Amino acid sequence: MKLCTYIHDGKERVGFVVGNDIVDAPFPDMKTLIMSGPLKLPSGPKRPLASVKLAPPIRPATMLCSGSNYRDHNKEKANTPISGKEPEFFVKTADCVIGPEAKIIYDEQLTKKLDAETELAVVIGKPGRHIPVERALEHVFGYTIVNDVTARDRQVRRNDQGFTWYELGRSKCFETSGPTGPWIVTADEIGDPQKLRLRTRINGELRQSSSTANMIWSCAHLVHFFSANMTLQPGTIIITGTPGGTAWSTDAELGGKWIGGDGTEELVPAKGYLQPGDVIECELEKIGILRNTVGTA
Repeated sequence: MKLCTYIHDGKERVGFVVGNDIVDAPFPDMKTLIMSGPLKLPSGPKRPLASVKLAPPIRPATMLCSGSNYRDHNKEKANTPISGKEPEFFVKTADCVIGPEAKIIYDEQLTKKLDAETELAVVIGKPGRHIPVERALEHVFGYTIVNDVTARDRQVRRNDQGFTWYELGRSKCFETSGPTGPWIVTADEIGDPQKLRLRTRINGELRQSSSTANMIWSCAHLVHFFSANMTLQPGTIIITGTPGGTAWSTDAELGGKWIGGDGTEELVPAKGYLQPGDVIECELEKIGILRNTVGTA
């Protein structure tokens, strides 16, 4: 099933996406729906999907994030001593989250090197702490898409001796840096989350293309990893990293080196970072396309 949050008469409502329609769901928000138990398609009123504005499908208080989780991305960038050796743990807050078609703010006072990262996002359904890897997917309600918008000139730090580290607070957690959507697809419809094609298009150019099979740590491993720190609650989102093809890969000043992704499709190298007016399409097989435009405040 596909589940969305949309705006009607100025209020957010939850619905089931059925073909080109939305069927109203009798829940006040997505977290309540997730916690309600087995899903059944309601017989509520329908409205055309094209007639509504989609909001983020869910607004998690905290989005748990894993960086440097694709081998080809690690080959194209300046790495830290732990890159590719353990998940890079950082967070985004509810302030970062925006929905489909919402504007990503280009703020020159924050960054002049704004970059996009398409990521598969795991939505937790069943709470758990210290979840074993082999049981981890039992705790997953479904999957959505997150664009991990990043301020690269805030992220990459290097000293005079050539040592590289990342500042993942200011570079990752800022307003509009977490576009999410367009909906949640339940886990039964996704099947194996490590067999999905991921793509990013900017102004129609194919910038990223990879398979989630190229993750270093699988979705199940990341659920296990984050559950060591806290009880994962229903509605928690875990984002799983991005593959090669970012604008960073063409920025030699920040240690980037173009390698062309994983080689499955021909990618277009970025000629620079995101600018106002750019249209970003983040695509995940079996989920859909999350589309946002860059703009000024």
